[in-house]
Amino acid sequence: MAYDERLEREAIQDVVNRLIARYTGTRSAEQVEAAVREAYDRFANSPVRDFIPVLVEHDSKELLRRGALTEVPSPM
Repeated sequence: MAYDERLEREAIQDVVNRLIARYTGTRSAEQVEAAVREAYDRFANSPVRDFIPVLVEHDSKELLRRGALTEVPSPM
């Protein structure tokens, strides 16, 4: 099966949506988005893309659990 960038983006957005729902009340949507972005960036050069959304979700949960975000965007 060939890599489909659109499907990967949709899967990452699904991760964001799931984590926002999961962390409602403890983390802001901006914090969740920052965690997902940071985790996703770690895989930017990965040649095998099949499991990226799963790995991003796992790493994002860990970042949110530890509060270890390198950058949380300020609200506008």
